[in-house]
Amino acid sequence: MLRTLVIAAHPDEPELYAGGISALLSKAGHAVKFLTLTNGDAGHHELERAPLARRRAEEGWRAADALGVVNYEIFDVHDGLLEPTVELRLQVMREIRAWRPDLVIALHADGSGHPDNRAAGKLVEQAVELVTVRNVECGKPPLERQPVCLLMTDYASDPVHRDDVVVDVTPVAQAKVDACLAHASQFLEFGPFQRGLLDRVPPADDVDACRAFVGEYWPGHLSTETFQFAPYGRRADEAELRRLLPFVQNL
Repeated sequence: MLRTLVIAAHPDEPELYAGGISALLSKAGHAVKFLTLTNGDAGHHELERAPLARRRAEEGWRAADALGVVNYEIFDVHDGLLEPTVELRLQVMREIRAWRPDLVIALHADGSGHPDNRAAGKLVEQAVELVTVRNVECGKPPLERQPVCLLMTDYASDPVHRDDVVVDVTPVAQAKVDACLAHASQFLEFGPFQRGLLDRVPPADDVDACRAFVGEYWPGHLSTETFQFAPYGRRADEAELRRLLPFVQNL
């Protein structure tokens, strides 16, 4: 059994940007964990921070069930306030050492877009560089080797992203859509509010209509996911990459 850790800034990002590859890995018998470095408590047009953070944690676990993800951890850091501090670097390093992943999937550290996303990418990059260094202590023993690392694209990283790894996620498309729908606060409320689509959102109990709604307004993530080899982490040869990602054709 291989182990994968997907690290993002906000709950719903692992599902949207890497939910397909996560479902495929889970179906292959591998253990996948999601980790977000903020609690997402700014992402709503009506709810206050505390109740929103609780709701988004509950949504995350429902999404994990849809994808076969075995663990979903959320740092208690306010949405919108993530910074690549030494304290958080050590906390991310501790989680990587604790999970002992073969594969880490993270956000780009460079580019535009949400500052939390770029900070999350920087924190993972810094943490991975130190996960094998025994004298940098974080409460967990060092790893014997760094994980292989991939970068997932988000809504703002297209200008800097390379499609090194292309994953056909159509076999698990419904699971991914259902994982997104588990985050109703984002895909049926806040996201439509931001896009001026609230009047088009179907009733939450009409599952088929809600699936169609996500498919219509987030179509770019439901058939293909792409990943870039990170400039950090372990360099893997083709044989190891095929062991890690047996369903990928373009290695």
